[in-house]
Amino acid sequence: MSTWRSRPGGVLRGVVRVPGDKSISHRSIMFAALADGTSTIRGFLEGEDTRATAAAFAAMGVRIESPEPGVRVVHGVGIDGLRAPGQDIDCGNAGTGMRLLAGVLAGQPFGSRLIGDASLSRRPMRRVTEPLGLMGARIDTASGAMPPLQVHGGRALQGIHYSTPMASAQVKSAVLLAGLFAEGETEVTEPQPTRDYTESMLQAFGWPIEYGPGWARLSGGHRLQARDIDVPADFSSAAFFLVAASICPGSDLTLRQVGLHPRRSGLLRALRLMGADIEVGASTDAGFGEVADVRVRYAPLRGIDVPQDVVPDMIDEFPSLFAAASVASGTTRVRGAEELRVKESDRIAGMASALRSVGAHVVEAPDGADIHGGALEGGEVDSLGDHRLAMSMVVAGQVASAPVKIRDCANVATSFPGFLAVAEQCGMRVDVLAD
Repeated sequence: MSTWRSRPGGVLRGVVRVPGDKSISHRSIMFAALADGTSTIRGFLEGEDTRATAAAFAAMGVRIESPEPGVRVVHGVGIDGLRAPGQDIDCGNAGTGMRLLAGVLAGQPFGSRLIGDASLSRRPMRRVTEPLGLMGARIDTASGAMPPLQVHGGRALQGIHYSTPMASAQVKSAVLLAGLFAEGETEVTEPQPTRDYTESMLQAFGWPIEYGPGWARLSGGHRLQARDIDVPADFSSAAFFLVAASICPGSDLTLRQVGLHPRRSGLLRALRLMGADIEVGASTDAGFGEVADVRVRYAPLRGIDVPQDVVPDMIDEFPSLFAAASVASGTTRVRGAEELRVKESDRIAGMASALRSVGAHVVEAPDGADIHGGALEGGEVDSLGDHRLAMSMVVAGQVASAPVKIRDCANVATSFPGFLAVAEQCGMRVDVLAD
């Protein structure tokens, strides 16, 4: 348990860089481990989630060196070189890690068991076990299709054409990863396009794959070739500072080398529709979407109806958007975001409850909420052990009329180690309290 206190009056200024992209860090380890040769990953996120993924592959015989923080040297064992782990694979809090690993492990000759922490053990896994079962995998779950996952080895997988019932990059990726080990062609189509990190990284590692917005197709029987990866700064981590600088009067903050993949950075579009003053500098493309410096200055925000076509592109950023909406003029309406109900916590209910605790007027809907902007008060909230709720309420506390006490913040380390240091560096006011 860790309790923080966010104190009002913060003014964000200067130039900061947030840690590396979590999604790319997870996938970099996976593909480098399955590749032939040695890959060096720079900018690797030193979070508990991504370290759990690295530990999983180390337990399956992959030598992974860490010569300095943020760097991993991965000695790949090839597509057929993983070995049976000697114990359960602990994914910690990482839903991405567990779901993608399920795809990789479904095609192995050995069995394995995936476990997670209390939060991950409440997250639904049928969305991946069902399509993997259609491919011939056998994965047993706890009641309600929850973890742990018992993956049976030695199953001959067959490629399938699968239409995902929801827009989920994790589901798409799990099926494609199983397709690496399957006979024939595997194709995935989506109701709405999601981030294509898995597709672009498979291509970068030399696997023949065809893909476009909302679809991807590959066949088994090929090999991955080692390559070096430079991981950009994580947009989801940058999001808290984009919002904080937008709502804290006098702020002028630059975030360095942020990944701006269009399927990941929908919050930029939403904030700009709300009136945010955000400037994107000259960009480069390392193969995973644009990377650029982002400058954000304070500007009065107004409520909007969040366009539904942008919802899948900002699904991880909704807690921070809720914080912005709570102090915007007018009402912000969110719909089509039912995926928020099954993240690390029920993020609709969690953010609604937390914001109400500090005086906001929030009305839940099954797939979103109406957030009526106004003045925030001080108070005490429970983050429910959800890292994004905790950091979003730190942002909200910067513009409240009195301090906001936030309970259960320890899981921030899963995605953003050093959050408090970056917050202090740019001028936010946050204290750590004795539990």
